[in-house]
Amino acid sequence: MSKLTNLNTVFLKTLIVCFLITACTSKKNNFSIDIYQTSQSGDNLKHLLENASEQLISNSKKVNLVIKPDQKFQEYVGFGASFTESSAWNLATVPKTLRRKILTRLFSPTKGAGFSLTRTHINSSDYANNHYSYVAENDTNLTTFSINEDKKGFTGNENDQVKDIELVTPSYDIIPMILEASSIENADFKIIASPWSPPSWMKSGETSEMTNGSLMPKFYGLWARYLSKYISAYAAQGINIWGITPQNEPLHAHDARWDSNGFTPEQGRDFLRDHLGPQLVKDGHLTLDNLDAGVRVLIYDHNKSTMNNYVKATYSDPQAAKYAWGTAFHWYASSELRENNYHALALDSLRTNWTKKGMIHTESSIDIEANAPIGQYWRESTDYAGTFVPFDTYAYDIITDLNHGTQGYIEWCMILSNKGQPNPYDNFNSAPVLINPITDEVTYTPLYYLLSHFSKFIRPGAHRIAIEGETIEGITYTAAINPDKSIAIVFFNSATKPIELQLTIESETHKIQVPPRTLQTIHLKNKSI
Repeated sequence: MSKLTNLNTVFLKTLIVCFLITACTSKKNNFSIDIYQTSQSGDNLKHLLENASEQLISNSKKVNLVIKPDQKFQEYVGFGASFTESSAWNLATVPKTLRRKILTRLFSPTKGAGFSLTRTHINSSDYANNHYSYVAENDTNLTTFSINEDKKGFTGNENDQVKDIELVTPSYDIIPMILEASSIENADFKIIASPWSPPSWMKSGETSEMTNGSLMPKFYGLWARYLSKYISAYAAQGINIWGITPQNEPLHAHDARWDSNGFTPEQGRDFLRDHLGPQLVKDGHLTLDNLDAGVRVLIYDHNKSTMNNYVKATYSDPQAAKYAWGTAFHWYASSELRENNYHALALDSLRTNWTKKGMIHTESSIDIEANAPIGQYWRESTDYAGTFVPFDTYAYDIITDLNHGTQGYIEWCMILSNKGQPNPYDNFNSAPVLINPITDEVTYTPLYYLLSHFSKFIRPGAHRIAIEGETIEGITYTAAINPDKSIAIVFFNSATKPIELQLTIESETHKIQVPPRTLQTIHLKNKSI
């Protein structure tokens, strides 16, 4: 072969390569992609650009997903955690600048998690420093009703767990905490309020103060007025209550160790139909023509495994059902979730049987391992029923809930101490944020970052959208489109091997590397919008 022929061949090959490079680089994608990942290896909502995630490993398992933005499902209310007296007490122990920084990390949608759906307790709960209510004993006229308990602050003598700990802001409390959270730039969150127990003098069958037993029927009307007055009193403080549950965990009223009250399905129906519903309408808190216009009543508020049995009594009665916006439910026992597929069938039954009723997850929590508050999320843990891996359980539970119709997800306490305190019942939980009240050290647990994958990128008013792909052991995913048309895909690889994710939307495909034991949120924005 002549030198000229060789030169021609080289020249031709060069032209072909240049053409291919030009063809590839000139192709314009309609969507920009940002990737955020939290992993067992130590990433905490780490921001990756798309090209940083394209370094694919040859032995990666390939997963193909197709996003269909035009197929929309339920509208999302939000994601977040709960305002409790224990959370407020922990914030009272730190300097004001640090307190502000923590609340910014929780509620700012740009500088933090952007929590958008929260919960709080009416009267005391298990995460209050002691038992309290808003009226004097035997005040059947409610003339002494006052929510001062939620704004009076702390003395430092409430119980042994808070003794001898310096309070930087003794006047801090639940109401100041909610108001300060509201003042964070661009904060946008709703509140669901739940009672753990009426005052003891309204109940029978208690085993100790405000614990176990049930509300006496003769006080149903009084208790309805009480709850309505709470909504009015909070509104007077500048705090709008978005929703209310008539009773937290109504089936946990026989062997509870903290504030509790029993309501059978029939008692819950009668209380709502004959007392609470009419009272809320009378006081202007609820509009029957549009249940989204006022305070929303969410019934049940207990474990999702048995929710369908409970809600049937209320939803089958048109005169009771007309007051109920939807169902609130919890996840317990967490160790039993996986073997029951996170109760997907129960969620489907609830959604399909009562199509006009909303669905909100209102509580989950795990016990704290004070010596390993971060590592405990990534290894096997135990609860009263068995074993589970907390991070995996949260990720699967949230995604399963969303894919089966749930409109919001709320964790229990948003802030606790590094020991899971204060809790007078020695039932110490972890939380998204842990504060050492002695040293002021702040720990953002993996739960904080996990919740952020949803709350920060799936905003109020977003809708779940269709995402089609294979069902593969070890992965789970969901997708949503926001009011600004951006799209969030939350993808969890719980396996010990990487995944090569091929994500197709409209006519373009993006390849993304998902490392082992990693949760990713893939945030897509249409460049033309």
